Amino acid sequence: MTIEQYQETYIQKSFASRIGGENYGKDTAIYKFEKIKRAKAAARKAFSDVELIDMGVGEPDEMAPAGIVAKLAEEAAKPENRGYADNGIAEFKEAAARYLKNVFQVDGIHPETDIVHSIGSKPALAMLPSCFINPGDITIMTVPGYPILGTHTKYLGGEVYTVPLLKENNFLPNLNEIPEDIARRAKLLYLNYPNNPTGASATVEFFTEVVEWAKKNDVVVVHDAPYAALTYDGLKPLSFLSVPGAKDVGVELHSLSKSYNMTGWRIGFVAGNPLIVKAFSDIKDNNDSGQFIAIQKAAAYGLDNPQLTEEIAAKYSRRHDLLVAALNEIGFTASKPKGSFFLYVEMPKGIKGGQQFETAEDFSQYLIREKLISTVPWTDAGHFVRFSVTFIANGIEDEKRVIEEIKRRLTDVEFEF
Repeated sequence: MTIEQYQETYIQKSFASRIGGENYGKDTAIYKFEKIKRAKAAARKAFSDVELIDMGVGEPDEMAPAGIVAKLAEEAAKPENRGYADNGIAEFKEAAARYLKNVFQVDGIHPETDIVHSIGSKPALAMLPSCFINPGDITIMTVPGYPILGTHTKYLGGEVYTVPLLKENNFLPNLNEIPEDIARRAKLLYLNYPNNPTGASATVEFFTEVVEWAKKNDVVVVHDAPYAALTYDGLKPLSFLSVPGAKDVGVELHSLSKSYNMTGWRIGFVAGNPLIVKAFSDIKDNNDSGQFIAIQKAAAYGLDNPQLTEEIAAKYSRRHDLLVAALNEIGFTASKPKGSFFLYVEMPKGIKGGQQFETAEDFSQYLIREKLISTVPWTDAGHFVRFSVTFIANGIEDEKRVIEEIKRRLTDVEFEF
């Protein structure tokens, strides 16, 4: 039977309301990432002899460092590492505590109580609402942003209140604009810096304000920090937990996916308030049986060698310099971020004497279909497209070639800004 035929059976009527109930799967709306995927496929088919430059993908373009791969191979061959890891091994938690100290100058983190591993940050974000959210509770999210914490808040009968990230506020949320009744009902505040998609970085002053606001309103802070160590141009990596009082109000999520090119390895950790870590560990214990111990040991090796991340960051910094210069020559107003591998740029109004762009999605689709350049559109707070400097390129000269090709393709028309 086909999916359409099964939609006429009792199965269709059995779905939970949180995913659409009996209408599940019948929605004809297409998610923007699916639109991008389809547009890329169509562009490749129509222009099979032209390189599609993918600036939209949000994952590293290279393998994990050789030392980490070698450590995995070594540990995977040991019979004592074959079993369930449950809530993790001490070796990984101790390495995570050292990492927070060495890279971010975070003191007072006890590996046995204040850290637990996660199978990447996404599952951790999915599970954390189960620790706090009852029907009617609120999670405060920033937009644009990564929706997982909000999605699971809604699954649990909670509500999501969004705060826009605006250019005029350096893409930081204005906590003072959150209504008192919302703050009073809120359980969770989600932050993500350096930010996806804006590339913005937080400051000690902002995190200090967050701690004060959270204490005033009895809100738990969840700081998602997968890009925290990827910083440039003299900006030192900043952890929320390095700010006095942060451990009293929340946790921070770290991942090796972006900082060590370990996206598919699925390893990270939750650190901070021991009571939150304990609650998360209990929820996690009922969701998974832990990441493969050999991966945890390879990750511990990586955490003890942060210079590997510094080398990765140097590559992204170089690519940002090239891309920002090229886009500004064309007429965009692009500013190099201080962290992350994302460049967030306002879209043009249109093409002189030609097509006009009403939304960022219009412009992004134009870039894919007409120029074979893939980006991601964002319209939650203004009209922006996100370029990622994780494009495929083999070395510095190839990076320059890719950027020159982008510039060539975007200068055969004249954009209006």
